[in-house]
Amino acid sequence: MSDGPPEPAAPDRPDATAPGQRGAPGHRRRASRSWTWTSLWLTALALPPLALLAAAAWFGRSVRPGADDWCFLPAVRDGGVTGLIGRFYFDDNGRVANAVLVGAYAKFQVAGHQWFGLVTGVLTLTVLWAVVVLALRRLRLTVPRGLPLMVAAMGTALFLFVTPNTYKTFYWPAASVSHTMPPVLACAALLPFLAARSRRGRGAAVAVALLAGLVIGTLSEETAIVVAVLLFTVLVLSGYAAAGPSRTSLRLWCAAGLTGVVAGGLVLITSPGSDHRRGRFGAGTTSMVAPESLTASLRGFAQIALTVATTWQYVGAVAVGVLLGLMCLRQDGSAPGLPAHWRLTACAAVAALLVSGFLCTVVTYPVFQDRVSDASANRLWNDYLWVWVALLVGAGALLGLAVRQRARGTGPLRAACAVLCVLVCFGPAVALLDLDTNMRDRAARWDAQDRRLRDGASAGARVLPYERLVISQMLEPFSRRGRAYWPGGCVADYYGLDRVTDATRSPGRE
Repeated sequence: MSDGPPEPAAPDRPDATAPGQRGAPGHRRRASRSWTWTSLWLTALALPPLALLAAAAWFGRSVRPGADDWCFLPAVRDGGVTGLIGRFYFDDNGRVANAVLVGAYAKFQVAGHQWFGLVTGVLTLTVLWAVVVLALRRLRLTVPRGLPLMVAAMGTALFLFVTPNTYKTFYWPAASVSHTMPPVLACAALLPFLAARSRRGRGAAVAVALLAGLVIGTLSEETAIVVAVLLFTVLVLSGYAAAGPSRTSLRLWCAAGLTGVVAGGLVLITSPGSDHRRGRFGAGTTSMVAPESLTASLRGFAQIALTVATTWQYVGAVAVGVLLGLMCLRQDGSAPGLPAHWRLTACAAVAALLVSGFLCTVVTYPVFQDRVSDASANRLWNDYLWVWVALLVGAGALLGLAVRQRARGTGPLRAACAVLCVLVCFGPAVALLDLDTNMRDRAARWDAQDRRLRDGASAGARVLPYERLVISQMLEPFSRRGRAYWPGGCVADYYGLDRVTDATRSPGRE
Protein backbone atom coordinates (compact mmCIF):
# COMPACT_ATOMS: atom_id res chain seq x y z
CA MET A 1 0.00 0.00 0.00
CA SER A 2 1.25 3.48 -0.76
CA ASP A 3 1.35 6.15 1.93
CA GLY A 4 1.84 8.86 -0.68
CA PRO A 5 -0.75 11.56 -1.31
CA PRO A 6 -3.72 10.85 -3.55
CA GLU A 7 -3.95 12.46 -6.97
CA PRO A 8 -5.32 16.00 -6.54
CA ALA A 9 -8.34 17.20 -8.44
CA ALA A 10 -7.62 19.43 -11.40
CA PRO A 11 -7.85 23.01 -10.12
CA ASP A 12 -9.92 24.31 -13.03
CA ARG A 13 -12.66 21.70 -12.69
CA PRO A 14 -16.00 22.70 -11.14
CA ASP A 15 -15.73 20.02 -8.44
CA ALA A 16 -12.62 21.74 -7.07
CA THR A 17 -14.80 24.53 -5.62
CA ALA A 18 -15.86 24.78 -2.02
CA PRO A 19 -18.21 22.06 -0.74
CA GLY A 20 -21.11 24.47 -0.38
CA GLN A 21 -20.97 25.25 -4.09
CA ARG A 22 -21.04 21.72 -5.42
CA GLY A 23 -24.79 21.45 -5.41
CA ALA A 24 -25.33 24.67 -7.35
CA PRO A 25 -24.79 24.31 -11.12
CA GLY A 26 -24.62 28.09 -11.58
CA HIS A 27 -21.92 28.38 -8.96
CA ARG A 28 -19.98 25.55 -10.53
CA ARG A 29 -20.09 27.19 -13.96
CA ARG A 30 -18.96 30.55 -12.56
CA ALA A 31 -16.17 28.88 -10.60
CA SER A 32 -15.06 26.99 -13.68
CA ARG A 33 -14.94 30.17 -15.77
CA SER A 34 -13.06 31.95 -13.00
CA TRP A 35 -10.42 29.22 -12.75
CA THR A 36 -10.06 29.09 -16.53
CA TRP A 37 -9.57 32.87 -16.76
CA THR A 38 -7.07 32.75 -13.88
CA SER A 39 -5.14 29.99 -15.61
CA LEU A 40 -4.98 32.04 -18.80
CA TRP A 41 -3.57 35.20 -17.25
CA LEU A 42 -1.12 33.22 -15.15
CA THR A 43 0.12 31.47 -18.29
CA ALA A 44 0.42 34.88 -19.96
CA LEU A 45 2.54 36.10 -17.03
CA ALA A 46 4.95 33.23 -17.68
CA LEU A 47 5.63 34.57 -21.19
CA PRO A 48 8.06 37.42 -20.27
CA PRO A 49 10.54 35.17 -18.38
CA LEU A 50 10.09 32.47 -21.03
CA ALA A 51 10.84 35.06 -23.71
CA LEU A 52 14.02 35.99 -21.82
CA LEU A 53 15.07 32.36 -21.81
CA ALA A 54 14.26 31.88 -25.50
CA ALA A 55 16.14 35.04 -26.50
CA ALA A 56 19.16 34.10 -24.39
CA ALA A 57 19.25 30.64 -25.98
CA TRP A 58 19.07 32.18 -29.46
CA PHE A 59 21.88 34.62 -28.63
CA GLY A 60 24.01 31.62 -27.70
CA ARG A 61 24.82 31.10 -31.37
CA SER A 62 27.43 33.88 -30.94
CA VAL A 63 29.30 32.17 -28.10
CA ARG A 64 32.93 31.29 -28.84
CA PRO A 65 35.56 29.56 -26.66
CA GLY A 66 37.69 31.50 -24.21
CA ALA A 67 39.75 31.07 -21.02
CA ASP A 68 39.63 27.43 -19.76
CA ASP A 69 37.73 26.31 -22.87
CA TRP A 70 40.91 26.73 -24.91
CA CYS A 71 42.51 23.99 -22.80
CA PHE A 72 39.51 21.63 -22.78
CA LEU A 73 38.98 21.62 -26.55
CA PRO A 74 42.35 20.13 -27.63
CA ALA A 75 42.34 17.77 -24.63
CA VAL A 76 39.00 16.23 -25.61
CA ARG A 77 39.86 16.29 -29.32
CA ASP A 78 43.10 14.39 -28.76
CA GLY A 79 42.30 12.20 -25.75
CA GLY A 80 38.52 11.96 -25.68
CA VAL A 81 36.33 12.31 -22.61
CA THR A 82 38.17 9.54 -20.75
CA GLY A 83 41.43 11.38 -21.29
CA LEU A 84 39.92 14.52 -19.80
CA ILE A 85 38.67 12.57 -16.78
CA GLY A 86 42.18 11.32 -16.14
CA ARG A 87 43.59 14.81 -16.56
CA PHE A 88 41.11 16.31 -14.11
CA TYR A 89 41.65 13.59 -11.49
CA PHE A 90 45.43 13.36 -11.67
CA ASP A 91 46.46 16.89 -12.67
CA ASP A 92 43.85 19.65 -12.63
CA ASN A 93 41.34 19.59 -9.76
CA GLY A 94 40.05 16.09 -8.99
CA ARG A 95 36.51 16.83 -10.24
CA VAL A 96 35.65 13.59 -12.02
CA ALA A 97 31.96 14.31 -12.67
CA ASN A 98 32.93 17.80 -13.78
CA ALA A 99 35.22 16.29 -16.40
CA VAL A 100 32.38 14.16 -17.75
CA LEU A 101 30.12 17.19 -18.28
CA VAL A 102 32.95 19.29 -19.73
CA GLY A 103 33.78 16.48 -22.11
CA ALA A 104 30.12 16.20 -23.13
CA TYR A 105 30.06 19.72 -24.57
CA ALA A 106 33.74 19.99 -25.59
CA LYS A 107 33.31 16.86 -27.72
CA PHE A 108 31.29 19.01 -30.13
CA GLN A 109 33.97 21.74 -30.12
CA VAL A 110 32.58 25.22 -30.91
CA ALA A 111 29.04 23.93 -31.52
CA GLY A 112 29.00 22.55 -27.98
CA HIS A 113 29.53 26.06 -26.63
CA GLN A 114 26.76 27.49 -28.79
CA TRP A 115 24.17 24.92 -27.69
CA PHE A 116 25.18 24.82 -24.04
CA GLY A 117 23.04 27.79 -22.97
CA LEU A 118 19.92 26.26 -24.51
CA VAL A 119 20.53 22.96 -22.73
CA THR A 120 21.14 24.71 -19.40
CA GLY A 121 18.03 26.87 -19.70
CA VAL A 122 15.70 24.03 -20.68
CA LEU A 123 17.10 21.78 -17.95
CA THR A 124 16.66 24.46 -15.28
CA LEU A 125 13.11 25.27 -16.35
CA THR A 126 12.10 21.61 -16.57
CA VAL A 127 13.53 20.70 -13.17
CA LEU A 128 11.89 23.67 -11.45
CA TRP A 129 8.55 23.03 -13.12
CA ALA A 130 8.57 19.37 -12.10
CA VAL A 131 9.60 20.18 -8.52
CA VAL A 132 6.79 22.72 -8.12
CA VAL A 133 4.16 20.34 -9.53
CA LEU A 134 5.29 17.37 -7.43
CA ALA A 135 5.72 19.44 -4.26
CA LEU A 136 2.16 20.76 -4.55
CA ARG A 137 0.90 17.24 -5.13
CA ARG A 138 2.85 16.01 -2.11
CA LEU A 139 1.28 18.75 0.02
CA ARG A 140 -2.19 17.87 -1.35
CA LEU A 141 -2.68 21.36 -2.75
CA THR A 142 -4.21 22.44 -6.04
CA VAL A 143 -3.47 25.62 -7.99
CA PRO A 144 -4.73 27.06 -11.28
CA ARG A 145 -3.06 25.65 -14.35
CA GLY A 146 -0.30 27.94 -15.47
CA LEU A 147 0.89 28.88 -11.98
CA PRO A 148 3.54 26.12 -11.68
CA LEU A 149 4.92 27.10 -15.09
CA MET A 150 4.99 30.75 -14.06
CA VAL A 151 6.84 29.97 -10.82
CA ALA A 152 9.37 27.84 -12.69
CA ALA A 153 9.86 30.39 -15.48
CA MET A 154 10.37 33.29 -13.07
CA GLY A 155 12.74 31.25 -10.90
CA THR A 156 14.76 30.25 -13.96
CA ALA A 157 15.00 33.83 -15.24
CA LEU A 158 16.03 35.21 -11.85
CA PHE A 159 18.66 32.53 -11.28
CA LEU A 160 20.22 32.74 -14.74
CA PHE A 161 19.88 36.39 -15.75
CA VAL A 162 19.67 38.56 -12.62
CA THR A 163 23.40 38.50 -12.13
CA PRO A 164 26.30 40.95 -12.43
CA ASN A 165 27.86 38.77 -15.13
CA THR A 166 25.36 36.80 -17.20
CA TYR A 167 28.06 35.60 -19.58
CA LYS A 168 29.90 33.66 -16.88
CA THR A 169 26.67 32.36 -15.35
CA PHE A 170 24.84 31.27 -18.48
CA TYR A 171 27.06 31.34 -21.58
CA TRP A 172 30.48 30.21 -20.36
CA PRO A 173 30.20 26.42 -20.22
CA ALA A 174 33.24 25.89 -17.98
CA ALA A 175 31.76 28.12 -15.26
CA SER A 176 28.22 26.83 -15.74
CA VAL A 177 29.31 23.21 -15.31
CA SER A 178 31.00 24.07 -12.01
CA HIS A 179 28.56 26.57 -10.47
CA THR A 180 25.27 26.90 -12.42
CA MET A 181 24.32 23.33 -13.31
CA PRO A 182 25.32 21.60 -10.01
CA PRO A 183 22.54 23.18 -7.90
CA VAL A 184 20.04 22.39 -10.67
CA LEU A 185 21.18 18.76 -10.77
CA ALA A 186 21.01 18.58 -6.98
CA CYS A 187 17.44 19.88 -7.11
CA ALA A 188 16.61 17.24 -9.73
CA ALA A 189 17.48 14.57 -7.15
CA LEU A 190 14.34 15.72 -5.27
CA LEU A 191 12.05 14.47 -8.02
CA PRO A 192 12.12 10.72 -7.22
CA PHE A 193 11.56 11.51 -3.54
CA LEU A 194 8.60 13.79 -4.24
CA ALA A 195 7.10 11.29 -6.70
CA ALA A 196 7.59 8.17 -4.52
CA ARG A 197 4.28 6.48 -3.62
CA SER A 198 5.37 2.95 -2.76
CA ARG A 199 8.09 1.10 -0.89
CA ARG A 200 9.90 0.49 -4.18
CA GLY A 201 9.59 4.16 -5.13
CA ARG A 202 11.03 5.28 -1.81
CA GLY A 203 13.89 2.82 -2.17
CA ALA A 204 14.64 4.17 -5.64
CA ALA A 205 14.58 7.74 -4.27
CA VAL A 206 17.14 6.81 -1.60
CA ALA A 207 19.38 5.20 -4.22
CA VAL A 208 19.12 8.29 -6.44
CA ALA A 209 19.99 10.53 -3.48
CA LEU A 210 23.11 8.46 -2.78
CA LEU A 211 24.21 8.54 -6.41
CA ALA A 212 23.38 12.24 -6.82
CA GLY A 213 25.37 13.07 -3.70
CA LEU A 214 28.38 11.21 -5.07
CA VAL A 215 28.09 13.09 -8.37
CA ILE A 216 27.72 16.49 -6.68
CA GLY A 217 30.69 15.73 -4.44
CA THR A 218 32.92 15.21 -7.48
CA LEU A 219 31.34 18.00 -9.52
CA SER A 220 31.52 21.16 -7.40
CA GLU A 221 32.99 21.69 -3.94
CA GLU A 222 30.75 24.70 -3.31
CA THR A 223 27.48 23.01 -4.28
CA ALA A 224 28.51 19.99 -2.21
CA ILE A 225 28.79 22.29 0.81
CA VAL A 226 25.37 23.82 0.16
CA VAL A 227 23.74 20.40 -0.29
CA ALA A 228 25.38 19.01 2.85
CA VAL A 229 24.22 21.97 4.97
CA LEU A 230 20.67 21.76 3.62
CA LEU A 231 20.40 18.00 4.09
CA PHE A 232 21.76 18.25 7.63
CA THR A 233 19.25 21.00 8.41
CA VAL A 234 16.33 18.94 7.09
CA LEU A 235 17.59 15.91 8.99
CA VAL A 236 17.62 17.88 12.25
CA LEU A 237 14.15 19.29 11.61
CA SER A 238 12.65 16.04 10.33
CA GLY A 239 10.86 15.50 13.63
CA TYR A 240 8.85 18.65 12.97
CA ALA A 241 8.54 18.33 9.18
CA ALA A 242 7.05 14.83 8.95
CA ALA A 243 5.44 12.11 11.05
CA GLY A 244 5.31 8.32 11.08
CA PRO A 245 6.57 6.44 8.02
CA SER A 246 7.11 9.70 6.13
CA ARG A 247 9.59 10.81 8.78
CA THR A 248 11.60 7.61 8.43
CA SER A 249 11.59 7.92 4.67
CA LEU A 250 12.74 11.54 4.84
CA ARG A 251 15.55 10.70 7.25
CA LEU A 252 16.79 7.81 5.11
CA TRP A 253 16.74 10.02 2.03
CA CYS A 254 18.71 12.79 3.76
CA ALA A 255 21.21 10.33 5.20
CA ALA A 256 21.75 8.76 1.78
CA GLY A 257 22.33 12.16 0.21
CA LEU A 258 24.76 13.18 2.95
CA THR A 259 26.64 9.90 2.61
CA GLY A 260 26.99 10.39 -1.13
CA VAL A 261 28.17 13.99 -0.80
CA VAL A 262 30.77 13.08 1.83
CA ALA A 263 32.02 10.12 -0.21
CA GLY A 264 32.26 12.23 -3.36
CA GLY A 265 33.98 15.02 -1.46
CA LEU A 266 36.56 12.58 -0.12
CA VAL A 267 37.25 11.29 -3.62
CA LEU A 268 37.80 14.86 -4.78
CA ILE A 269 39.94 16.28 -1.97
CA THR A 270 42.19 13.20 -1.78
CA SER A 271 42.85 13.19 -5.54
CA PRO A 272 46.26 14.15 -6.94
CA GLY A 273 44.58 16.81 -9.06
CA SER A 274 43.08 18.54 -6.02
CA ASP A 275 46.47 18.54 -4.34
CA HIS A 276 48.07 20.04 -7.46
CA ARG A 277 45.38 22.72 -7.60
CA ARG A 278 45.98 23.75 -4.00
CA GLY A 279 49.68 24.04 -4.68
CA ARG A 280 49.17 25.90 -7.95
CA PHE A 281 46.99 28.62 -6.45
CA GLY A 282 48.91 28.97 -3.23
CA ALA A 283 46.19 27.40 -1.11
CA GLY A 284 48.88 25.40 0.63
CA THR A 285 50.35 28.62 2.05
CA THR A 286 47.03 30.47 2.56
CA SER A 287 45.07 28.41 5.08
CA MET A 288 41.32 28.82 4.76
CA VAL A 289 40.91 28.37 8.52
CA ALA A 290 43.51 30.94 9.51
CA PRO A 291 41.95 33.83 11.49
CA GLU A 292 42.87 36.43 8.87
CA SER A 293 41.47 34.24 6.08
CA LEU A 294 38.20 33.64 7.95
CA THR A 295 37.87 37.37 8.68
CA ALA A 296 38.47 38.26 5.03
CA SER A 297 36.00 35.57 3.94
CA LEU A 298 33.35 36.96 6.28
CA ARG A 299 33.96 40.44 4.92
CA GLY A 300 33.72 39.16 1.35
CA PHE A 301 30.52 37.24 2.05
CA ALA A 302 28.98 40.31 3.68
CA GLN A 303 29.70 42.28 0.49
CA ILE A 304 28.16 39.50 -1.61
CA ALA A 305 25.08 39.36 0.63
CA LEU A 306 24.68 43.14 0.39
CA THR A 307 24.93 43.03 -3.39
CA VAL A 308 22.36 40.26 -3.67
CA ALA A 309 19.96 41.72 -1.08
CA THR A 310 19.93 45.10 -2.86
CA THR A 311 19.26 43.59 -6.30
CA TRP A 312 15.62 44.60 -6.53
CA GLN A 313 14.69 42.19 -9.33
CA TYR A 314 14.65 39.33 -6.82
CA VAL A 315 11.33 40.77 -5.63
CA GLY A 316 9.91 38.79 -8.57
CA ALA A 317 10.51 35.59 -6.59
CA VAL A 318 8.51 37.01 -3.67
CA ALA A 319 5.75 38.07 -6.06
CA VAL A 320 5.27 34.60 -7.56
CA GLY A 321 5.39 33.16 -4.06
CA VAL A 322 2.61 35.49 -2.95
CA LEU A 323 0.50 34.42 -5.92
CA LEU A 324 1.16 30.81 -4.97
CA GLY A 325 0.00 31.44 -1.41
CA LEU A 326 -3.07 33.37 -2.51
CA MET A 327 -4.29 30.81 -5.04
CA CYS A 328 -3.53 27.38 -3.64
CA LEU A 329 -6.44 25.28 -2.34
CA ARG A 330 -6.86 22.11 -0.37
CA GLN A 331 -8.53 19.24 -2.17
CA ASP A 332 -11.86 20.04 -0.54
CA GLY A 333 -11.70 23.56 -1.98
CA SER A 334 -10.86 25.32 1.29
CA ALA A 335 -7.98 27.72 1.77
CA PRO A 336 -4.96 26.29 3.62
CA GLY A 337 -3.58 28.02 6.69
CA LEU A 338 0.01 28.70 7.61
CA PRO A 339 1.92 25.43 8.07
CA ALA A 340 2.86 24.22 11.51
CA HIS A 341 6.30 25.27 12.76
CA TRP A 342 6.65 27.75 9.90
CA ARG A 343 8.67 30.18 12.01
CA LEU A 344 11.18 27.48 12.95
CA THR A 345 11.39 26.30 9.34
CA ALA A 346 11.92 29.84 8.03
CA CYS A 347 14.65 30.61 10.56
CA ALA A 348 16.40 27.31 9.81
CA ALA A 349 16.26 27.99 6.05
CA VAL A 350 17.78 31.46 6.46
CA ALA A 351 20.48 30.06 8.75
CA ALA A 352 21.30 27.28 6.27
CA LEU A 353 21.62 29.83 3.45
CA LEU A 354 23.94 32.07 5.46
CA VAL A 355 26.09 29.23 6.76
CA SER A 356 26.46 27.55 3.37
CA GLY A 357 27.17 30.86 1.62
CA PHE A 358 29.86 31.76 4.14
CA LEU A 359 31.47 28.31 3.90
CA CYS A 360 31.51 28.58 0.09
CA THR A 361 33.31 31.90 0.43
CA VAL A 362 35.79 30.35 2.89
CA VAL A 363 36.81 27.54 0.51
CA THR A 364 37.15 29.88 -2.49
CA TYR A 365 38.99 32.70 -0.72
CA PRO A 366 42.49 31.10 -0.88
CA VAL A 367 42.19 31.03 -4.69
CA PHE A 368 40.37 34.30 -5.40
CA GLN A 369 41.48 36.37 -2.39
CA ASP A 370 39.75 39.78 -2.29
CA ARG A 371 38.22 39.20 -5.75
CA VAL A 372 35.82 36.66 -4.23
CA SER A 373 33.14 39.37 -3.93
CA ASP A 374 33.80 41.01 -7.32
CA ALA A 375 31.34 40.78 -10.18
CA SER A 376 34.04 38.97 -12.19
CA ALA A 377 33.78 36.08 -9.71
CA ASN A 378 30.01 36.15 -9.25
CA ARG A 379 29.72 32.68 -10.81
CA LEU A 380 30.92 31.42 -7.41
CA TRP A 381 27.72 32.76 -5.84
CA ASN A 382 25.41 30.63 -7.99
CA ASP A 383 25.93 27.57 -5.81
CA TYR A 384 23.80 29.17 -3.09
CA LEU A 385 21.82 31.76 -5.08
CA TRP A 386 19.54 28.89 -6.12
CA VAL A 387 18.62 28.52 -2.44
CA TRP A 388 18.15 32.29 -2.17
CA VAL A 389 15.57 32.30 -4.97
CA ALA A 390 13.75 29.29 -3.47
CA LEU A 391 13.76 30.95 -0.05
CA LEU A 392 12.21 34.13 -1.47
CA VAL A 393 9.47 32.12 -3.21
CA GLY A 394 8.75 30.33 0.08
CA ALA A 395 8.66 33.63 1.98
CA GLY A 396 6.23 35.02 -0.59
CA ALA A 397 4.00 31.95 -0.25
CA LEU A 398 3.84 32.38 3.54
CA LEU A 399 3.02 36.06 3.04
CA GLY A 400 0.25 35.13 0.60
CA LEU A 401 -1.25 32.64 3.04
CA ALA A 402 -1.15 35.19 5.87
CA VAL A 403 -2.78 37.92 3.77
CA ARG A 404 -5.44 35.49 2.62
CA GLN A 405 -6.45 34.78 6.21
CA ARG A 406 -6.83 38.46 7.12
CA ALA A 407 -7.89 40.32 3.97
CA ARG A 408 -11.38 40.36 2.50
CA GLY A 409 -10.23 40.76 -1.11
CA THR A 410 -6.87 39.93 -2.65
CA GLY A 411 -7.45 41.31 -6.15
CA PRO A 412 -5.24 44.42 -5.74
CA LEU A 413 -2.40 42.34 -4.31
CA ARG A 414 -2.66 39.87 -7.18
CA ALA A 415 -2.53 42.72 -9.67
CA ALA A 416 0.51 44.25 -7.96
CA CYS A 417 2.33 40.93 -8.01
CA ALA A 418 1.51 40.47 -11.70
CA VAL A 419 2.91 43.91 -12.52
CA LEU A 420 6.09 43.17 -10.54
CA CYS A 421 6.59 39.90 -12.40
CA VAL A 422 6.58 41.79 -15.68
CA LEU A 423 8.73 44.70 -14.50
CA VAL A 424 11.57 42.55 -13.16
CA CYS A 425 12.11 41.14 -16.65
CA PHE A 426 12.97 44.51 -18.24
CA GLY A 427 16.40 44.93 -16.65
CA PRO A 428 17.68 41.48 -17.65
CA ALA A 429 16.21 41.97 -21.13
CA VAL A 430 18.22 45.17 -21.70
CA ALA A 431 21.38 43.54 -20.31
CA LEU A 432 20.89 40.53 -22.61
CA LEU A 433 20.51 42.76 -25.67
CA ASP A 434 23.74 44.60 -24.84
CA LEU A 435 25.53 41.31 -24.22
CA ASP A 436 24.27 39.93 -27.53
CA THR A 437 25.80 42.91 -29.35
CA ASN A 438 29.15 42.29 -27.66
CA MET A 439 29.00 38.56 -28.34
CA ARG A 440 28.22 39.05 -32.03
CA ASP A 441 31.12 41.48 -32.39
CA ARG A 442 33.48 39.06 -30.66
CA ALA A 443 32.18 36.12 -32.72
CA ALA A 444 32.94 37.94 -35.98
CA ARG A 445 36.49 38.75 -34.88
CA TRP A 446 36.96 35.27 -33.38
CA ASP A 447 35.89 33.58 -36.62
CA ALA A 448 38.21 35.78 -38.70
CA GLN A 449 41.14 35.03 -36.41
CA ASP A 450 40.26 31.34 -36.38
CA ARG A 451 40.51 31.22 -40.17
CA ARG A 452 43.79 33.13 -40.10
CA LEU A 453 45.39 30.84 -37.52
CA ARG A 454 44.17 27.68 -39.23
CA ASP A 455 45.43 28.89 -42.61
CA GLY A 456 48.77 29.84 -41.10
CA ALA A 457 49.16 26.48 -39.36
CA SER A 458 48.24 24.67 -42.60
CA ALA A 459 50.94 26.66 -44.40
CA GLY A 460 53.55 25.40 -41.95
CA ALA A 461 53.83 28.33 -39.53
CA ARG A 462 54.86 27.40 -35.99
CA VAL A 463 54.45 30.81 -34.30
CA LEU A 464 51.60 33.22 -35.08
CA PRO A 465 50.27 36.43 -33.51
CA TYR A 466 47.07 36.28 -31.47
CA GLU A 467 44.67 39.17 -30.86
CA ARG A 468 43.04 39.32 -27.44
CA LEU A 469 39.24 39.02 -27.68
CA VAL A 470 37.95 39.87 -24.22
CA ILE A 471 34.29 39.70 -23.22
CA SER A 472 32.73 40.03 -19.75
CA GLN A 473 36.12 40.05 -17.99
CA MET A 474 37.07 36.65 -19.41
CA LEU A 475 40.76 35.75 -19.30
CA GLU A 476 42.67 35.89 -22.56
CA PRO A 477 46.35 35.42 -23.42
CA PHE A 478 48.59 38.46 -22.82
CA SER A 479 46.47 40.02 -20.09
CA ARG A 480 48.08 42.17 -17.42
CA ARG A 481 49.68 44.28 -20.13
CA GLY A 482 51.06 41.28 -21.91
CA ARG A 483 52.71 39.64 -18.89
CA ALA A 484 50.23 36.74 -18.48
CA TYR A 485 50.57 34.12 -21.21
CA TRP A 486 47.83 31.71 -20.04
CA PRO A 487 45.89 30.32 -21.86
CA GLY A 488 48.21 31.04 -24.78
CA GLY A 489 49.73 27.56 -24.62
CA CYS A 490 46.27 26.01 -24.94
CA VAL A 491 45.48 28.25 -27.92
CA ALA A 492 48.68 27.06 -29.59
CA ASP A 493 47.73 23.42 -28.90
CA TYR A 494 44.29 23.97 -30.38
CA TYR A 495 45.74 25.20 -33.68
CA GLY A 496 48.77 22.90 -33.74
CA LEU A 497 51.30 25.70 -33.17
CA ASP A 498 54.35 25.93 -30.95
CA ARG A 499 53.41 29.33 -29.59
CA VAL A 500 51.20 32.36 -30.15
CA THR A 501 52.48 35.90 -29.68
CA ASP A 502 50.81 39.16 -28.69
CA ALA A 503 49.37 40.72 -31.85
CA THR A 504 49.41 44.19 -30.25
CA ARG A 505 53.21 44.19 -29.99
CA SER A 506 55.56 44.87 -32.85
CA PRO A 507 57.74 41.98 -34.10
CA GLY A 508 60.85 43.75 -32.86
CA ARG A 509 59.59 43.70 -29.28
CA GLU A 510 58.64 40.01 -29.29
